[in-house]
Amino acid sequence: MFPLLPIARAASGGVAGDQGNGFDGVAEQQSSNPLDPGDPTSCDYWRYCGIDGFLCACCGGTSHSCPPGTHMSPITWVGTCLNPGDGKRYVISYNDCCGTNSCGRCLCNRNESDKPMVRPQANNDINWCLGSDSVTYNCSTAVIIAHDEG
Repeated sequence: MFPLLPIARAASGGVAGDQGNGFDGVAEQQSSNPLDPGDPTSCDYWRYCGIDGFLCACCGGTSHSCPPGTHMSPITWVGTCLNPGDGKRYVISYNDCCGTNSCGRCLCNRNESDKPMVRPQANNDINWCLGSDSVTYNCSTAVIIAHDEG
């Protein structure tokens, strides 16, 4: 059994700029779906309300898939984010992508719904790659797993 310890992911990641998605050297992307508005390469993207890590959308993957050469950790933390496109709250699974060195691009640390270490399923400071074949962290995804019917 591995102890769940926090890690510092704030290496030399993306640096906020004055325009676009806020990350120098990263091309802005826009969703073509009006019900999923925003730029997945921007820390302000609605799905990232509880994320802490490098954005996979800046690392060769997407907001919900890992870059080639990495794999998604089977364990995760969750948060609930408001989608401005439809006004509904969605449960988001934040999965780390593991297997290659840290991407180092588009570091995003938002803490909505983040809970202390005593509630690890909702804590964004843990290296979730510890539950994977490789403990090497690359980037983080934001996968929609449910939404509020209300």
